[in-house]
Amino acid sequence: MLEVKRSDFLIKPFLKRNNFRAFYQIISTIIPIISIWLIVYQIINNPFSLIIKVFLLIPIIFLLTLFSSRTFSLMHDCGHNSLFTKRKLNRFFGFLLGLVNGIPQKSWSIDHAFHHRNNGNWEIYKGPIDVLSIQDYNSLSKRDQILYKISRSWIMLFPGGFYYLVLKPRLGLIIIIFNFTKDIIVETFIKFKNKEISKLLAINSRLKPPFSDYGDNFSELFELIINNIVVIIGWVFMCKWLGLVFFLSFYPVVLTLSAAILICVFFVQHNYKNAYAKSTKNWDVVEGAILGSSNLDIPNWLNWFLADISFHSIHHLSERIPNYNLRSCHKANIHLLHQSTFLKLNDFSNCFKYIIWDNKNEKLIPIN
Repeated sequence: MLEVKRSDFLIKPFLKRNNFRAFYQIISTIIPIISIWLIVYQIINNPFSLIIKVFLLIPIIFLLTLFSSRTFSLMHDCGHNSLFTKRKLNRFFGFLLGLVNGIPQKSWSIDHAFHHRNNGNWEIYKGPIDVLSIQDYNSLSKRDQILYKISRSWIMLFPGGFYYLVLKPRLGLIIIIFNFTKDIIVETFIKFKNKEISKLLAINSRLKPPFSDYGDNFSELFELIINNIVVIIGWVFMCKWLGLVFFLSFYPVVLTLSAAILICVFFVQHNYKNAYAKSTKNWDVVEGAILGSSNLDIPNWLNWFLADISFHSIHHLSERIPNYNLRSCHKANIHLLHQSTFLKLNDFSNCFKYIIWDNKNEKLIPIN
């Protein structure tokens, strides 16, 4: 049981957004990314030996991965309408930041908002990896239990990262188009035959593929289409500029590693020993924020690339706090966060054991 109330926290002074700081954060992220790609062009077009080029490109991959993670983190703030003062600015720059990582920002933000509304309620929100209850896990065959363990292990961060940023938005659009076209052809014939013309306009149910967060309505579908068009045009340009083989082997590595970092951070901030894991009837939104979100004790340079999302309990208590105020808000309320969990980098690997929800005792438990 939480010993403090929401009203005990000092939040209001930290809600103020600042367009100058927001613009500076974006500029200080995008300009280095452009500069790094120009350096990449110089490296691959200089008469260095292959060994020297690889040696020079390894730190470049590291830097681009970190800046890609920061771009995603700033997009995350735009989704919460917390980076800029105006919603339109957050939407506009959120869309642009989404292009860098090839992900439609609006659909992602709507899905992420669901997470915030239900964090700690493991009956409704199953975490970033769809955690099974202990009964559901025990009902699986031995083979499926092994597959479940493997699919939730830390090693899956890498194929999962590749899928999340490189494949998912593209596959989402392909499957939407395929399902929509198929259903329109079939249903048009049926509806005309049965004189049910008005039902042809009810197309929302045809827009969303079963595995995707994209395409719940026309607005999301429109952004998904525009995002894919601009991203693919950008990829074609980069292929012509840097070379097809190089870009298609280099850039997916950057996105994969970046997504792996983000998925890992998101995972350990919600799956850990003694994480708040209630059913709906016993769930409380404030307890979910403070007890169901870990705070990360990580180096300041890494915090910069993650836009201070490591101060996660305060972020869940009020997602409208801009990232540039999170650290100050966290420090101002640190005396109220003694029940929160704080994790160091060497604690991360242990978090990947907690992939079963014991709904009877309302806690996450490790797999034996």
